[in-house]
Amino acid sequence: MRKRNRVVVTGMGVLAPNGIGLDAFWKSLVAGRSGIGPITLFDSTGFKSRIAGEVKNFDPLDYIEVKHKPKRMARHTQLAFAAMKMALADGRFDPAREIIDHPFPVMVGVSTTAMEILEGGFNDLTQRGPGAVSAGVFDCQPQAVTQMLALALGISARATTISSACPSGLDAIASAVAMIRNGEADVAIAGGTDAPITPLSMASFATARLSSTNNSDPAHASRPFDRLRDSGVISEGAGMVLLEEYESAVARGATPYMEICGYATQGDDFVSGEVFGLAHTMRTAISSADKRPEEIDYICAYAPSHPALDIVENDMIKNVFGRGAYTIPVSSIKGVTGNPLSAAGPMQLITCGLTFKHDVIPPTANFEVPDPRCDLDYVPNRSRKRRINTALINVRGLGGGNSSMVVQRFAE
Repeated sequence: MRKRNRVVVTGMGVLAPNGIGLDAFWKSLVAGRSGIGPITLFDSTGFKSRIAGEVKNFDPLDYIEVKHKPKRMARHTQLAFAAMKMALADGRFDPAREIIDHPFPVMVGVSTTAMEILEGGFNDLTQRGPGAVSAGVFDCQPQAVTQMLALALGISARATTISSACPSGLDAIASAVAMIRNGEADVAIAGGTDAPITPLSMASFATARLSSTNNSDPAHASRPFDRLRDSGVISEGAGMVLLEEYESAVARGATPYMEICGYATQGDDFVSGEVFGLAHTMRTAISSADKRPEEIDYICAYAPSHPALDIVENDMIKNVFGRGAYTIPVSSIKGVTGNPLSAAGPMQLITCGLTFKHDVIPPTANFEVPDPRCDLDYVPNRSRKRRINTALINVRGLGGGNSSMVVQRFAE
């Protein structure tokens, strides 16, 4: 039987509504300090939902060289570019200076695309005619973000874009992990990005009742598992991680945050009407990690603060863990970050890496009124000092997609 390579995370980069960079992101998570606020990226007057999770004080010129023309990039490309630079710097890895004997994998998950460019182009078309359309064909394509990141590395790279709704970012990381495990690569960069805070996107999310209308109190609008939740809060952001084969990482003196040891993805079965896809992915991810359910010390839940989706995840956790579900700490970071779509999974993975580093479980913010249907240990409102060895990450998406990943504390 062929030996699988071990895969570790050696660098992380994040831009989120609650903070840019690992330090700001972590401090906000631990404090339960929300990054949700009134929409400023466009005039939301007249919209049902006028709140969102915007990445604040972000200037692309702080991260992207002028030669790459950052102002022409879509916002989600800008965010991903910055997150990639952060991850490489955090891992002390410069691809241009390293000896890499394979095309460098760059894998990015996206759920939406360059919506602000598309909407702007459509407005030009309808208001001033076809000759006024300025939107570039390349910048609007779904793979533009990944291709741009690969080009910026200045080396031979393999650019892959994955779009599977909200699980996209976690799925992209899992795809890069698979390459390293199978010996196709020794190192890769992967993650997810989305910037859906545009007029058409936000109007659509509100119509689908996927965006909270608690406009008067944005900081408390996203309330995972809480009985008063009315829906999630749409947000933007990017999370990227540097992945390496264990022996190569140790040989160059890297200090891993964690090891990725299990993953699974599966859709809900709409033919039978069952929504057990998430239960299957949790079981399979745990099994593929050579773990037993009782070895999971923490669950980083998807829990977007949706009235139905939070209950489904709660029930699926009990389906997998039985009575043991009540002894496992479960928390959702979305009370602080909102739902950044494809960036959700990478942000949860980064959260687990920081949880291992600091021996602290971040709380579920805004959990104030218990919901009888959501009855697990949600680490409400206050972080918890605890050493975690193995964590399970869940992500769900529109259309019934489910992905789960198992990560563990790094041990030589």
